[in-house]
Amino acid sequence: MATITTPKKAESFFTGNCVFAAGAPTPESLPRENFPEIAFIGRSNVGKSSLVNALTGKNMLARVSNTPGRTQQLNFFRLGDRMMLVDMPGYGYAKASKTAIYDWNCLIDAYLKDRGNLKRLCLLIDARHGVKENDREFMHRLHVYAVPFVVIITKTDKIKKSEIEAVKESVEAEIKKIATAWPKAFLTSAEKGLGIEEVRLFLAQYVL
Repeated sequence: MATITTPKKAESFFTGNCVFAAGAPTPESLPRENFPEIAFIGRSNVGKSSLVNALTGKNMLARVSNTPGRTQQLNFFRLGDRMMLVDMPGYGYAKASKTAIYDWNCLIDAYLKDRGNLKRLCLLIDARHGVKENDREFMHRLHVYAVPFVVIITKTDKIKKSEIEAVKESVEAEIKKIATAWPKAFLTSAEKGLGIEEVRLFLAQYVL
């Protein structure tokens, strides 16, 4: 298959056929590893589903909600029979029971530790808040599990333009401490479409 090396090719691939493939509420229900997988995670309400929708150009693909903790399982979306996008439950605040949150954490750990087809995890950071302590804790988990990840800064349209570079520098200072992190962060706004082209092109290198 042709290698995706240009923004136009990356856009064509990501905005092509993409369908919901499976939902996994437990480790036992995880689907078979048939394609390379790109997963998305971050604090609750960081904009994971919005980013997935922006990347694929499909506003209703992943469920978007203003209620933290709405994503309660791993949702797998098959992209062009060549890649799987995985929308994961958020961490941090959520309107859910302690038991439910514990179960989500067990599910996330099981996926991170044992998923051979996970090629890159996208860790989302809200531009308005920067790196919080639970983000640092999660980065440490990724380091322990040897999971390669890239940081995507979301909602950059919600802060002043003069503040954006300072946020980026602050985030990159954090991720440079983690061996499994990509050293550069991406600036995005799902609402405005900012940075989406660059993220698509970066992730396209993992397409079969």
